[in-house]
Amino acid sequence: MTAPVPAAGEMAADGVAGAGSAEVDNPRSPLLAGFLGSLSMMIGSIGVGWLAPVSELRRMPVFIWMRTEAPGVALSIVLVAVGGMLLVRAWLRLGQKVRVWGEQARRATLAAVVAWGLPMMFSVPLFSRDVYAYIGQGRLMVEGFNPYENGISALSNYFQLGADKQWTEAPVPYGQLFLWIEQFVVWVTNVQPEACVMLFRLVALAGVLLCVIYVPRLAELHGVNPHRALWLTVANPLFLTNFIASVHNDSLMIGLALAGLYYSATRRQVRGIVLVTLSIAVKPITIVFLPFVGLLWAGRNAGWLRKVAFWALTAGLSLALLAAMSMVNGFGFGWINGLSAPGSISIWYAPVGLIGMVVGSLAGAFGFDGSVPAGWVFDAGKLLAVAILAWQILKGDHDRLMRRLTLGLAAVVLLAPIIQAWYVVWLIPLFAVTGIRNDWQVKALYFVVSFFMIYAISDQLDVFPYLQTQDLGFALLLARIAAALTALLFGLYLIFWDRGTRRLFRKSHEPVVERPVI
Repeated sequence: MTAPVPAAGEMAADGVAGAGSAEVDNPRSPLLAGFLGSLSMMIGSIGVGWLAPVSELRRMPVFIWMRTEAPGVALSIVLVAVGGMLLVRAWLRLGQKVRVWGEQARRATLAAVVAWGLPMMFSVPLFSRDVYAYIGQGRLMVEGFNPYENGISALSNYFQLGADKQWTEAPVPYGQLFLWIEQFVVWVTNVQPEACVMLFRLVALAGVLLCVIYVPRLAELHGVNPHRALWLTVANPLFLTNFIASVHNDSLMIGLALAGLYYSATRRQVRGIVLVTLSIAVKPITIVFLPFVGLLWAGRNAGWLRKVAFWALTAGLSLALLAAMSMVNGFGFGWINGLSAPGSISIWYAPVGLIGMVVGSLAGAFGFDGSVPAGWVFDAGKLLAVAILAWQILKGDHDRLMRRLTLGLAAVVLLAPIIQAWYVVWLIPLFAVTGIRNDWQVKALYFVVSFFMIYAISDQLDVFPYLQTQDLGFALLLARIAAALTALLFGLYLIFWDRGTRRLFRKSHEPVVERPVI
């Protein structure tokens, strides 16, 4: 295990500050700008954020004006779009202000997480309404239904909960731990939607705090500067908006998984397996971590017999814990049936999804059922992802185990026919702790963050139906176009015209050597 290698900021490629100079050059400006951006998003969420139909907030005059009057909706769209992109700019500028990624940079990053995340804690849910599905699933538990066999349509007045209609018949794709969290939240709040949202936000905040703790620790194990990794991950606007503003349970999932990886890498395997298993009991995707945890346990020079033995031991311990939790709630492993969770079959910006859509359209043009060849493309992408994951498990340097895990999970995410923004956020901390060089790699991250923020801003807006007068989809379409154009113009400004940020996207940097170790 090597000593940490300092990672340079934009202003000092060698990571060495001059004598008597500050490590961070006046971070107050980006901190304040990011706070104003987050505050703007919070205010804009009053008009276009997701509210349950039964919410008492709909009776408040400010909510009525911003949600039912065209000027209020237009103002809300602009506030959300400009605020989100201002947050991206603040994050980029904060990184540029760092001369040396030392203790001062850590304090500035943590201040950014607090200042930028605080307004989101009080916003109406943005960019996703999955939190209302969590409430419905919690109600299923409280009322004695098996959520692995029943959609939320089994509940009376379920449509008042505010969940997407795709959840009405869909079984829950979450594990036992998150089911208990959903049940507790609904029970303790008596299904009051705003109280439920706030408690789920506190759960998401717990995941954020786990990332704050374990991202730097994992980075140090790899000889990667922990303070830069923290900035790349937790202060990242994509991370904050998806985990706090959107209230996704992925925050808790990835936080527990990172904690489990850290303890597994530091020879505390049982604790590591328990934490990774708890992560699986939130969302089962992190089951892909287990083979790598087994390899960490087997050790550097393990032969195949030892590897197989520790894979079996790791799987056995995890399965025993999951089985014990399943016996307690009495629902078994029903989440396996829920893995076909609601969502789009494909999406245009996912490479496999785009190819499948094109192939399907071409087949349809010749009079064939386009869904069949499109399905072949989607299945081929999944098979390729499984093959890459298997290769990363079976082959490679032990010192690069976590990087191999990162590449395997990236294949699973990027070769799927649909890529959600929060799927990308799973990958950012893993790449950050195993090394994102200060060259094309970090520029790729800048582009990814900018793209998904622009897309999120225009993807899900709650536009009041009464505004959709003649054509029921017209007002919503106009709202999305307005949001997309506003965010896109701001993004183009950051890339091509902003004197502070444009060089980040175009200037060549000296690469920072960050060698993955574990």
